[in-house]
Amino acid sequence: MQQRSEETRSKILSSAIKLFSTHGYNAASVDDLCRDAGISKGAFYHHFKTKQDLFLALLDGWLQTIDNAIEASKELTAPETFMRITEAFPYIFETAGEGLPMFLEFWLQASRDEKIWQASIKPYHRYHKHFTALIKKGVDEGSFVEVDPELTSRMIVSTAMGLLLQSLMDPKGAKWEKVARESTAMLIDNLLKK
Repeated sequence: MQQRSEETRSKILSSAIKLFSTHGYNAASVDDLCRDAGISKGAFYHHFKTKQDLFLALLDGWLQTIDNAIEASKELTAPETFMRITEAFPYIFETAGEGLPMFLEFWLQASRDEKIWQASIKPYHRYHKHFTALIKKGVDEGSFVEVDPELTSRMIVSTAMGLLLQSLMDPKGAKWEKVARESTAMLIDNLLKK
């Protein structure tokens, strides 16, 4: 029973990626998603309360790769943790382009709906908080020079978001995974106590 439920959820997520990316978030109805996944509406609502919840599940699934890299780095030094996070870059850049139309359309809707907006910026706040703590850890352990952890974290998140947006707008403009790794290495090098 559990396996069948997981298969149904997986079908819904796959259909959502396909339909949100080709038709757009607003145009893809729950009926369309159910038809494409070959499931009933009851099965859909068993797994997701709303289409918005489905989108947020897709976003969370995408970000889980970063979260896993962070979680696996708890015992490492701050510089080692940053470099471990770069291991998630191949997946991030490979999959980001698939969902660009879906993400842009959803964020447009989110800008008009406070509840959706709050849910969509939650990951930003989570990473800002995590990187602030990581920078502070690096300063406290003596790995990093004295810097403002809040400001440095904002710079890191801004750089990451900027690189991601550039990779979506100009996918062939650079080897974005390499640019992201080299940017991270440059950042760490500038933070390291010499």
